[in-house]
Formats: sequence, structure tokens, C-alpha cells
Amino acid sequence: MKSLAMTVLSLSMAAAASAQGDPALKITRNGSQPSAPGPAENFTGAVRVDMRLSPDTPARVGGGLVTFEPGARTAWHTHPLGQTLIVTQGLGLVQVWGGPVQEIAPGDVVWIPPGAKHWHGASPTNGMAHYAIAEQLDGKSVDWLEKVGDQQYRAPR
Repeated sequence: MKSLAMTVLSLSMAAAASAQGDPALKITRNGSQPSAPGPAENFTGAVRVDMRLSPDTPARVGGGLVTFEPGARTAWHTHPLGQTLIVTQGLGLVQVWGGPVQEIAPGDVVWIPPGAKHWHGASPTNGMAHYAIAEQLDGKSVDWLEKVGDQQYRAPR
């Protein structure tokens, strides 16, 4: 019971500090970060990136909402500590080097292991959006590689 009381007290104190404008709390307001097109060297087709997580030291996690028009996709790439994708809308595709192209849909959570060469994007006929989340290792979260060719992209599923 003592443990429960301490937990409740701790949560109450945290809520009170937050309500009083805790100087350690950081709120990034909606609309304060502009959307940006996905760089042509890293993407094929129309892609919009809305960064939502920018790590402040000592944090290492970064990420954003990536929106792909039909047929748009990333280049092949790797992440030193892996990547998580959370699909929010549309119909997408993902492939790890040497594996099959797989469909992904809203509610799917995709984990790409550290160092796995992969790509992801929209299906040929439907757009897709996902949150992409990755940790930095020595200040780097991604290594971009060659573009995914049309034949690779349209491989049977």
C-alpha cells in the first residue's frame, strides 16, 4: 500500500509541475514545423515529410510522419539501431533485401532490424502514410543507398 501511495504522490507532483509550466517540459505546437518534400536523392515520386521527433541530447529517438503518393517510395537504406514504422493510412509496401515485397495497412507496426537493407512506400495505386521512428547512433540514424528500380518495386507479392 505504501508503494501505491508513493506512486500516486509522484504522479500528482508531476502533474502539478506540468500544470505550472515546468521549464523542462517542451511542447512543439502544431503548425510550428513546416512540411518538407522528401529529398529526390532519397525518394522516388511525391513524398512529404513532417518531422515530429527531433532528439535533444541525451535522447536519441527521432522521427516523423511520411506521406507517399501512389507509386512513391524510399531508396534502399539501413538504420544502425533499426526502425519502426506505424502505418496510419492508405496501402503501402515494404521489402527487406532478399525478401518478398509485403503489403502494409493502417494499424500495422513494422520493425526493421538494425542494419537491414530495406525500402518502404505507397502501393502503385494507393497513397500511404506512416510514422517512421529511428534512434541515432553517434549522431546518425540512416544510411541512404541506391534507389529502388521499377522492376524491384513491382515485384510480385
